[in-house]
Amino acid sequence: MLIVGNLLMAVGRIADMLLEIYKWIVIIAALISWVSPDPYNPVVRFLRNVTEPVFRPIRRLFGNKLGPIDISPIVVILGILFIQMVLIRSLVEIGIKIKGGVVI
Repeated sequence: MLIVGNLLMAVGRIADMLLEIYKWIVIIAALISWVSPDPYNPVVRFLRNVTEPVFRPIRRLFGNKLGPIDISPIVVILGILFIQMVLIRSLVEIGIKIKGGVVI
């Protein structure tokens, strides 16, 4: 059971790191969208390619209900925080319990 516990903890921590990186990508993409960047810039293209597939369904869901304000980055960040606080934390705690440790 030690290996299963370590595996769950490793999966949880790696998922947490990836979500943290994606959260910062979303923040940077939102900040860059405020200044009308060059759409052919490779950094801007990367940010759009990585974030638009996630933003698009949220924009379709909320539409222009809040006027010109695009809240899709905020919704994505809140979703990431929810996943980190509930799912990832639970996964790591299950891993700790399987190893026989005590979760505080």
